[in-house]
Amino acid sequence: MDKRLLILFLTIFISLPSYASNTLVFIHGYQGDGSTWRPTGIIYALQRNGWQDSGHLFPQGPTLGIAKPSPTGNYMYTVTLPSEAPLAAQARWLDVYLRNLKQRHPDNSLVLVGHSAGGIVARLVMVTGKISVKGLISIASPHLGTDKAELGTAINNSPASMFTPMLGLGSINRSQGLYYDLTREHPRSLLFWLNRQPHPQGFYISIIRNGDGWVAPYSQNMNNVVALRGLSKTVITVGEHSLNPSDGPLLVNLLNKYLK
Repeated sequence: MDKRLLILFLTIFISLPSYASNTLVFIHGYQGDGSTWRPTGIIYALQRNGWQDSGHLFPQGPTLGIAKPSPTGNYMYTVTLPSEAPLAAQARWLDVYLRNLKQRHPDNSLVLVGHSAGGIVARLVMVTGKISVKGLISIASPHLGTDKAELGTAINNSPASMFTPMLGLGSINRSQGLYYDLTREHPRSLLFWLNRQPHPQGFYISIIRNGDGWVAPYSQNMNNVVALRGLSKTVITVGEHSLNPSDGPLLVNLLNKYLK
């Protein structure tokens, strides 16, 4: 090869932008688990775009084997949390998972995607933990709480709580602490405290469900969090509270944009 062509080639090659690799962690919401993300095709959509599905973490589960090399260096994992437990208990589990994944992929940046209460758990870990996180995408998360949690609290504090297990609604009793955590923020609530703590630098994206019957749209917007005002990108979608197939392509587009 001509020496001048070689120098030109090397100059172009060196000047090409290089993007750091990432580890994507999916965090489910109330009464969900790690499998929540798969039936909708979200994981498959990301697989098609260079994210390697590398396993699932759950309490007392087996340790992950050696990760298969990813051509892009990007990996993704689903996790299972004790979704009926208070937010602090769920955050402790997520912190353990993130520490393990950081050891597994030490050169990768962590990116969190949380649905519903999973988005709050992710933020709690970002604020209280010592693991650096590059960004958070929350989907239909009650960042300012939800009146539905107040209904659950009211049932737990009424005589009706004695009968809910007989009706197959024992989760209402087991979720008492979580419901209190997710009530609309007030000075004694965890959300009130969390929403006023300094948040780490990174990107924050709120996917807001217009038409959500469980969480009001204003509560899903992280720009309404005192500590994050004006810092969150917002994406308005139409649909119910649950995950849906359109979330896959949407996440692909957002990650392609904000991870470059």
